[in-house]
Amino acid sequence: MRVKIRTSLLLIIAVSIGSVVSFSGQTRAESQKSPTPVFRVGVETVFVKVSVSDPIGRYVTGLEKEHFKVYEDKVEQEIDYFIQQAAPISVGIIFDVSASMKDNNNIRKAKAAIARFLQQGNPEDEYFLITFNQKTTLVQSFTDQSSTLQSDVAFQKPGGRTAMYDAIYMGLDQIRGAKNEKKALILITDGEDNSSRYSLSEVREFAKESDVQIYGIGEEGRLNYGRYEIQNIVGITGGRTFFPNSFNELDYYIDLIHAELRNQYVLGYRPTNRTHDGKWRKIRVKLDAPKGLPKLIVHAKEGYYAPKS
Repeated sequence: MRVKIRTSLLLIIAVSIGSVVSFSGQTRAESQKSPTPVFRVGVETVFVKVSVSDPIGRYVTGLEKEHFKVYEDKVEQEIDYFIQQAAPISVGIIFDVSASMKDNNNIRKAKAAIARFLQQGNPEDEYFLITFNQKTTLVQSFTDQSSTLQSDVAFQKPGGRTAMYDAIYMGLDQIRGAKNEKKALILITDGEDNSSRYSLSEVREFAKESDVQIYGIGEEGRLNYGRYEIQNIVGITGGRTFFPNSFNELDYYIDLIHAELRNQYVLGYRPTNRTHDGKWRKIRVKLDAPKGLPKLIVHAKEGYYAPKS
């Protein structure tokens, strides 16, 4: 069996022409004829969105159900639902417009990358935009008109301090109104929080309660403690962080995020622990990859809160 490892650019091109072939022999176009699946964490079923990447960050397609194992509180669960299928997305863009973004034309590069992401959408997608300096602003609530969001982004001017925690908290609140099951927040920043009312622990707790993946992109040379802050929040959601040497590389990572969101694996299982006690259940997804591949990295949320009776 051959597992396909493609760069984000190749996958985006392939998705646009509908010609990616899975190991089952079904084309991407054929798989999209089936109804869009519903992935909700319910009383008796837990769904986990999973991404797999290779050692240099490219995401991996073509894996099958038998390659995955899911553990809840260290107890292996039986996977009874498995799919990798393109689906509409609901995405919140969280955009740093603090004073540091003036440097090295970062604001211009970030605007171009956001526009690039939006231009790759489809009519069923929806987006919102939050900007932040010392003030957090919901510039545009959910809309399927990506051109409106592009205009909003284009008029942003940098200045002020950095309330990153407040912006993520607002994004987590807004994403609760999403219509699509695949939900994500994309944070673009080059600085560290220095102006928020909410704390790191408060934002982490809200993220644990939310069925949403957070992706963070920050500039390597400008983040010190800020890198830890972003990773600390993103890691529990199953998203990913990227820290390029400069914002000149933003387009590559925006493309990767877009393609990854479209083509994630979704695993579903009925927990062996059926107690409705509202407690945190820790999830771990392990991969038993086919022989001959480099070491692959699994990205999935760290857990969920069980329902209460």
